[in-house]
Amino acid sequence: MIFRITFFVLIAITQAHFVFGEQTRPNIVIIYADDLGYGDVQCYNPDRGKIPTPHIDRLAVEGMRFTDGHSSSGVCSPSRYTLLTGRYHWRSRLQSGIVNLWGAPLIDTERLTIGGLARQNGYRTACIGKWHLGWNWPIPREKKKLFRSTGYGGKKELTATDEHRAAWHEVFSQPIPGGPTEVGFDEYFGTDVPNWPPYCFIENDHTVDIPSEYAAAELFKKNQASQQGPALKGWTLEPILPALGDRAAAFIERESKTPEPFLLYLSLTSPHTPLAVNEAWKGKSGLNLYADLVMETDDVVGQVLGALEKSGAAKKTLVLFTSDNGCAPYIGAGELEKKGHYPSGPLRGYKADAWEGGHRVPFMVRWPGVTKPGSVCDQLVHQADVLATLADIFGTKFAEDAGEDSFSLLPLVKGDDKPVRENAVSCSVRGVPGLRLGNLKYIAAPGSGGWGSGGDQSQPVQLYNLAEDVQEAKNLAAELPERVAQMKVLLEKLITDGRSTPGAPQQNDVKVIRYPKPPESK
Repeated sequence: MIFRITFFVLIAITQAHFVFGEQTRPNIVIIYADDLGYGDVQCYNPDRGKIPTPHIDRLAVEGMRFTDGHSSSGVCSPSRYTLLTGRYHWRSRLQSGIVNLWGAPLIDTERLTIGGLARQNGYRTACIGKWHLGWNWPIPREKKKLFRSTGYGGKKELTATDEHRAAWHEVFSQPIPGGPTEVGFDEYFGTDVPNWPPYCFIENDHTVDIPSEYAAAELFKKNQASQQGPALKGWTLEPILPALGDRAAAFIERESKTPEPFLLYLSLTSPHTPLAVNEAWKGKSGLNLYADLVMETDDVVGQVLGALEKSGAAKKTLVLFTSDNGCAPYIGAGELEKKGHYPSGPLRGYKADAWEGGHRVPFMVRWPGVTKPGSVCDQLVHQADVLATLADIFGTKFAEDAGEDSFSLLPLVKGDDKPVRENAVSCSVRGVPGLRLGNLKYIAAPGSGGWGSGGDQSQPVQLYNLAEDVQEAKNLAAELPERVAQMKVLLEKLITDGRSTPGAPQQNDVKVIRYPKPPESK
């Protein structure tokens, strides 16, 4: 394994230098919003979108907007895994749900990530923001009870005992292995999961200061934090997003002065809850707190774009903007619809769903001199494709057991309009797969597959023609049984091959759960 990795590192560096040279390889900035719906961005929803997003829209004006871009899941951890590794999350242990509180790392340290690929090619790499992919928290077995959450929506004031503080001090004084700096990033700064403990920043592999109190009950009201646990004294939620914007701008300013290119993975904590809107943005949308937070999120995007301009790096930087899944319905989606704003735009469903509103997301690329300004691409693309796209840009290849589901978007970014992938899989929070084959979409279960069943339960599976029915209103499964059979066979092949790209079959990490489940398994 060590020889193989070293060999590919040498090939990567040699080929990248040959293709681009030190001065012409682009910087890479990936901005990953959290729970931002397809219709929350004005340029995606001009008729039924009421939230101003001028800075995100600017990326579409100056670059390319993809209309059929997807995350791997309707929730966050699985989508993050896939974007970073180029591999569907359901090939890992995460068959449904998200990485739990104090969960172990989902990304193996030997697996290639976008950070690792860029670093192999001479880039300085940084991850800033939300991680939510697990760490090797050094919590002794006998002290786990002192780290247990009190559950969601903590409303009681809790007092940390001397026993709590001693255990927290012991753990948070140590390095926390298994995070971003062990899977390809030179540096990390963020809050891991902003609405979960520990309520503090983490820098590289250490907490910034030592949590000593339970998070105040005041933080858990009205879609703010969700699980009580260790916190810094006086910790509040509003400063988190501005701190991430400031740190990203500082990284850009610093790295733009060096001869090496840089890759920044800016994983925003918003507009996901906590809806911790700063005073300057409260009420700005005239809709609700979530809409205000979308506007504040857009402003942070503007701050990052401004840092690129100020540093002189903008013209030699590829910026990719997307979201990990659709808008969460519990932030007042029904209220927003009544006021004329539809967070999923024309799509059916919301966060957690296998329907399009769960995982079809804003997806934009700006690369000056390469992407045509104001261009729109309707081809099927997936966040798994980021890894192969970077490899194509660097002029390198990776091993057979990396990026198993990643197809290069470079031809599309350059203006070609031919499909780069024939199929794609995006799942619901419960693991129900939605399989695309061209314009056909197969959902291997009735309903949304999300938090609520929803929809027509009379058919065991669903089949839609999205070219004619993007709202997924007409289930064609009963009319087209031969197509359903074709999709079932394809889904099984994608599972058993361990990959969807050409190449030698690979092993999934676990036995992949099959859908639709037999009645007794439901």
